[in-house]
Amino acid sequence: MIFLTFNPYGFNLNLPRFGVDREEKALRGKYKFAIMAPFSKISTELTMNAIFRKIVVIAFLFIFVPLFASTLWGFPPAAKPRISVLATGGTIAGAAPVATQTIGYQAAELPVGEVLASVPDLGRIADIHGEQVVQIARENMNPDIWMRIARRCDDLLSRDNADGIVITQGTDTLEETAYFLNLTLKSRKPVVLVGAMRPATALSADGSLNLYNAVATAASPLTRGQGVLVVMNDMVNAAREVTKTSTFSVETFRSPDLGALGYIKSGRVHLYRGPSRRHTTDTPFYLKNIEKLPKIEILYGYAGSGTAAVEAAVKAGVAGIVYAATGNGSLPEAAKAALAAASKKGVFVVRSSRTGSGMVARNGEVNDDALGFVAADNLNPQKARILLMLALTATQDAKVIQQYFDTY
Repeated sequence: MIFLTFNPYGFNLNLPRFGVDREEKALRGKYKFAIMAPFSKISTELTMNAIFRKIVVIAFLFIFVPLFASTLWGFPPAAKPRISVLATGGTIAGAAPVATQTIGYQAAELPVGEVLASVPDLGRIADIHGEQVVQIARENMNPDIWMRIARRCDDLLSRDNADGIVITQGTDTLEETAYFLNLTLKSRKPVVLVGAMRPATALSADGSLNLYNAVATAASPLTRGQGVLVVMNDMVNAAREVTKTSTFSVETFRSPDLGALGYIKSGRVHLYRGPSRRHTTDTPFYLKNIEKLPKIEILYGYAGSGTAAVEAAVKAGVAGIVYAATGNGSLPEAAKAALAAASKKGVFVVRSSRTGSGMVARNGEVNDDALGFVAADNLNPQKARILLMLALTATQDAKVIQQYFDTY
């Protein structure tokens, strides 16, 4: 029998003494000798041969036995994370006839298999499964496709053999897809959106490294429970906070108000904070209860803006209007009167801002309480539209909708 006992200097290993001479047995006692005692304590009692025997026994017990057990009993080595890559097209799958062409190229040309094959190192960090959900250019993304992507994600995330998801998409509407999923997916497993600003055929194409970093992020245990993430240009951003800020720069995705969550360096994820608001499993929006999303239009405020756009939207039968107002959601008198009239007809009105950052304060520039309006907090107009869409599938109460904007 082999067992351990502890003493003031460390612990003792008790084991049968095969081939131990009588002199040593008299010194150490039957079947017992200290293996972790200070060397000065054992030097007067044990010969160098005894010390060597102890080292061999320890190596056998703690190194070779586990190794043999793994081989004999079939214990598998540590498995790599299983990541599904859902492709939707976009610039990351784009191609051009010459390597210097970074505008006027054909987006959504390459199928998911070719996109994955361009990054052979993906197999070192994860077991990859690729799937082509749709093949569209970035401008053709729409709510029906969001629903399709979300349902496919829910299906994959519910399985034990899926550890995370990466979605490749065109960058123009990537932040909107990310926020929609952030509000509707019901899993703590990582979901990461990624794209590219240069087609796959371009010199210094950014898609391959972006995709590698996205898979590394989805495979990292640090990103579990962090909501839907966007990975571009070595940065990790939260879906709610990130936005596209440049028409051409690879550094286009930023979080203007709060900054990035972290970085990816050499395939390693470094996070410094979490997302600012509730998401995924902590929202009241369930896809199983949604057949069709309500129609919401975004109207743009400017100097001298009038009533025509608001009246046209109401006539078209919209369920809600997000008004991208100037400054802190300020409204010209004519536009304010038209929006107030729309609100009385049952059209929900959300005041957002065209500025690109900062919050729209409730009852700041206008009396939202009196007019029945909702303030968008710091959501930009395109994300305010998404939250209003989903909010109207759960409630028709403007006060509850305001709580949603303050929470999600």
